Amino acid sequence: MTQSRSDASAEDDGRGADPPTIVTEADGRRVAYADYGDPNGTPVVALHGTPGSRRFGALFDDQARENGVRLLVPDRPGYGRSSPVPDRDVADTGATVAAVLEAEGISRAGIVAFSGGGPHALAVAATRGDRVTEIDIVSGAPPPSLAADLPAVQRLLGSLARRTPRILRGLLGVQTRLVARTPPAVVLSQYTTAAERAEIPPTMAERVRRDFLEGVGTQRDGFVTETRLVTTEWEFSPSDIDHTVRLWHGDADANAPLRGARRLRERLPDGELTVLEDAGHLTALSRSRSRIVRSQR
Repeated sequence: MTQSRSDASAEDDGRGADPPTIVTEADGRRVAYADYGDPNGTPVVALHGTPGSRRFGALFDDQARENGVRLLVPDRPGYGRSSPVPDRDVADTGATVAAVLEAEGISRAGIVAFSGGGPHALAVAATRGDRVTEIDIVSGAPPPSLAADLPAVQRLLGSLARRTPRILRGLLGVQTRLVARTPPAVVLSQYTTAAERAEIPPTMAERVRRDFLEGVGTQRDGFVTETRLVTTEWEFSPSDIDHTVRLWHGDADANAPLRGARRLRERLPDGELTVLEDAGHLTALSRSRSRIVRSQR
């Protein structure tokens, strides 16, 4: 593996977003990642949602700095500046995380994930358990077999991804242009109700917007691939994971209903579930960030 590095520039959404560090693997595939938090702190890999990007780390940057945690945040394949891998499976995320850790000379790290990043965090723990210390997942998606109540919108998007991916790319392009020209409330509307949006601080809202735009602003392959995978059974079982997995989930989450998290906890050998009262998909993240970072330090 070879790698090229560039110094991260300071931005108001947190240190390290641009330009990212690029790792070039033997097959020529590029893995882009950013560095947030305390550069000398306990290493943790953060996995963004679907869609998302390395800019997701900005949502934890302040808390990580305060608690001595270093966040390494990759663009998964087909997002941001990482090369697309259209035929990948959820289990392949272990290779992406391993590439980042190898580039930084880190043997083991904690894992933090949000929403669609949840399955990928579990995949890393199942397939690269020797590189993982502990796992925290917020508003995570369960295996398809445990998600009998998958929201209708997600079922529709999954169908488009499988049958007419070009149409899905076009729809996402329209949404991206809209988000780029409008206030953060537009992108927040896909995660929250109007009442919940009032709880999201303006700085966090803008960071969510930037995360979305970086993830799908220049390419949409990652979103199409992962949307297809929403209804595809994983190539590993949660029962294969021998690490502590802490699940954080709001009881008002309409994107990933709490029932799925409860079922997932039952399948994990060492699973813990913290239910956040009256919290939705994104407000669960807002309320749990500080506790998660403290648990990882």
